[in-house]
Amino acid sequence: MNIVVVGLSHKTAPVEIREKVAFPPTEMETPLRQMLALPAVAEGVIVSTCNRVELYAVSRTPEAAVIELKRFLADFHQLAADKLSEHLYDLEGKDAIRHVLRVASSLDSMIIGEPQILGQIKTAYGYASEYKTLGLILNRFLHKAFSVAKRVRTETAIASNAVSVSFAAVELARKIFDDLEDKTVMLIGAGEMCELAARHFVNNGVKKVLVTNRTFARAEKLAAEFNGGIAVSFENFREQLHRVDIVLSSTGAPDYVLSAKRVKEIIKLRRHKPMFLIDIAVPRDIDPLANKFDGIYLYDVDDLQGVVQANLKGREKEAAKAEAIIDGEIEQFQRWLTTLEVKPTIVALRRQLDQVRKTELEKTFASLNALGDKERKAIEAMTAAIVNKILHHPTNILKQSQNGGGGDQYVDAVRTLFDLPESTDAQQDEAEPSVDN
Repeated sequence: MNIVVVGLSHKTAPVEIREKVAFPPTEMETPLRQMLALPAVAEGVIVSTCNRVELYAVSRTPEAAVIELKRFLADFHQLAADKLSEHLYDLEGKDAIRHVLRVASSLDSMIIGEPQILGQIKTAYGYASEYKTLGLILNRFLHKAFSVAKRVRTETAIASNAVSVSFAAVELARKIFDDLEDKTVMLIGAGEMCELAARHFVNNGVKKVLVTNRTFARAEKLAAEFNGGIAVSFENFREQLHRVDIVLSSTGAPDYVLSAKRVKEIIKLRRHKPMFLIDIAVPRDIDPLANKFDGIYLYDVDDLQGVVQANLKGREKEAAKAEAIIDGEIEQFQRWLTTLEVKPTIVALRRQLDQVRKTELEKTFASLNALGDKERKAIEAMTAAIVNKILHHPTNILKQSQNGGGGDQYVDAVRTLFDLPESTDAQQDEAEPSVDN
């Protein structure tokens, strides 16, 4: 059996294509059942996020499965197969295993190290489990993916630094203040980025949020979204700034809304207690000369982007450690997958040759009526020994392949050459060895 992946992502398809092939999370039963009904697909999972749509399958005929899965994706969403195919990738075997482990570990994400994708794969696993499109292999494989992602997160620093402008502001604030719990934040303007940064601050301990905006109703509405938030009139917000530790400004005003002179007055009122000013407006809201005063830490959007870029480089270094973890896990899982196939293949091969031997013996004995029991037993023993001799070397090769590479190729070759039947569930269960998760 082989693991197969067919899909597209932010790397291969623009959003207008991704949105057309997305699967609504509340309507997964029908596509999962249709996927499992494909002749070449034995197990199936559908992962659908804003940045990727991927089909994970198990198949004994991976090339046929790829063709069927691509056609299914196009037909289900009523898209032209040739147009959709331009954006699709397909992987099988070791490449498919590596891809899924990298996706779960957020190494293939738009932002390396982001945590959302693991939860999204777990959700996809839950739907496949609920609708019974999982089997022994994908069940074990996805649990392996979850454990690998956990190892990557705990054994590397891939997710330790901020890689968004809004969260970079929180990271810098921690360096200035250490503890954010007794700090007060003021939002000057009620834009989306300003709001997002404020939410990050609240999630990291800030208890008090003041909001000012040229439209007071908008300030009131946003302040109400924060527990204990207070709306401040735009005309009077400067008189409140000496009570504030962190300022987030994004107004879209053509000129500075906070002059260097006013900042100097504020820092004197604060007795030079540190004050963190975050200016994410373009053009800028705060006079950059304010940064020359002791106790003032002023960062504009370019400063924050510089922090983000430095952190991204740090994550890329940690990604190399993560890739090494994944390499080791791939080999372990492939060994398990090979052992899953080897024993049923040996049993089926022996059963088939023994059936040929017995059929030919019956024909021979039917034409030799004069043979006694002693002679019959001697001939049976001789034919059994011949079968054993014939099977000895290929059986050893199959067993040895469990510990090295290419085991699945030997299994597929034997099954094809001898036209062996598919493994039964009972055979798979009997063959299933333990594998660490």
